[in-house]
Amino acid sequence: MNHQARTPLFTAVIEHAKRNPIQFHIPGHKKGQGMDEEFKKFIGENALSIDLINIAPLDDLHHPHGIIKEAQELAAEAFGADHTFFSVQGTSGAIMAMIMSVVGPNDKIIVPRNVHKSVMSAIIFAGATPIFVHPEMDPKIGIAHGITPNSVKKALEQHPDAKAVLVINPTYYGIAGNLRKIVDIVHQYNIPVLVDEAHGVHIHFHDELPLSAMQAGADMAATSVHKLGGSLTQSSILNIRNGLVNPSHVQSVMSMLTTTSTSYILLASLDAARRNLALNGKRLLDEAIHLAQDARKRINEIPGLYCVGDEIIGTEAVYDYDPTKLLISVKDLGITGYDVEKWLRKHYNIEVELSDLYNILVIITPGDRPSDIDLFISALKKLSEEQSHQIQKKHLKVRLPKIPALALSPRDAFYAETDIIPLDESVGHVIAEFIMVYPPGIPILLPGEIITEDNIEYIKQNLAAGLPVQGPEDESLKMIKVIKELKPIPIY
Repeated sequence: MNHQARTPLFTAVIEHAKRNPIQFHIPGHKKGQGMDEEFKKFIGENALSIDLINIAPLDDLHHPHGIIKEAQELAAEAFGADHTFFSVQGTSGAIMAMIMSVVGPNDKIIVPRNVHKSVMSAIIFAGATPIFVHPEMDPKIGIAHGITPNSVKKALEQHPDAKAVLVINPTYYGIAGNLRKIVDIVHQYNIPVLVDEAHGVHIHFHDELPLSAMQAGADMAATSVHKLGGSLTQSSILNIRNGLVNPSHVQSVMSMLTTTSTSYILLASLDAARRNLALNGKRLLDEAIHLAQDARKRINEIPGLYCVGDEIIGTEAVYDYDPTKLLISVKDLGITGYDVEKWLRKHYNIEVELSDLYNILVIITPGDRPSDIDLFISALKKLSEEQSHQIQKKHLKVRLPKIPALALSPRDAFYAETDIIPLDESVGHVIAEFIMVYPPGIPILLPGEIITEDNIEYIKQNLAAGLPVQGPEDESLKMIKVIKELKPIPIY
């Protein structure tokens, strides 16, 4: 029997629940007996029976030596890693542990400017200095891609004292750069490559998908199993390769950032998802890729729509792509992606992964069925017919804001003395908080950057379109927190 068919953690938790012990420990609902009846009925007794904590028979995520250790070792083998740590703090928690385990105060880390907020949060907590590499921008569809090997090389030549390089592989939109080449360049400096692999858990299990972080030789990868791998929301893993990082230190940092009340429902779902990917991933992904490619072809036959395909491959920043991501440009319909998202919700009860000013993003996984795709295509055809009077090539001009200059470190800006001023009067000031559109959670402005008119216009454009601009303490975005300007004391 293939030992990847084993689920030591999931199996042990079920067996423990079957023994039905009398629980004088938390959680206080005691297998559902002490909770709201409606919620209990909906969730079900099976789930509540394994809502457990780290009692002795069930091992401890903070010091694994039993079933969790076994489950993590099986995951490491499945993902081609030397060590794998389970995360119940989502991929954000894994990203933060990954970064904070290799950089400290004033250390430099090379990162793409289009990183997720969690990366910048970790840099602020660590007190590190980000060296930004500009991603390649795509003016046709209005998104940022990956960073190129050449840009990484230049950054390292200018900052040879950097302690690590972080790469996004693949991006939220499924675009992958030449990760193996980047790894080779970075390793010449004897520093680790960290990978935000939040949107790439599945790529390791199919040859038609981009190389995974571990396949490309990266040193650490925060990999979101819940997003595309079949585990429950908030469950993720951190994969590690021996050599340039100390796994014991990573475990210590991860423990510092992790709740002591770890969810066994989440942990068990990681164990079961790993089994399914290891045993059935290739077959399941065959089906998902086929469904997605069929949908892509049909979408591209609909007037006013364009679904990105393998024609995008060919530059250093777009070395490969994940066909299970359907990135659909809707700008030629004369409406925004957010308009399309609302229309699909209202008329067809369809929810998309994200929308922006120009696109919608739809993900196809082994959980989708041909009938789902058929309904989605029918909806898009209907929308195209409704918008037929407005269809015009390049109807909406794609506008991408210039990346602002960093005036001081994000940590210094975040903890600095601040003023609250109107957004309209903030040009030239240094921002002390994040502003981003979530999803995808990539900052338009981050602490320490100089606010420009261009940034403000882009924020207003997203707000006017109804997109979820988040970050500032003032949720209306009328006011913004900036670094206090120290004025000279007058002499009387």
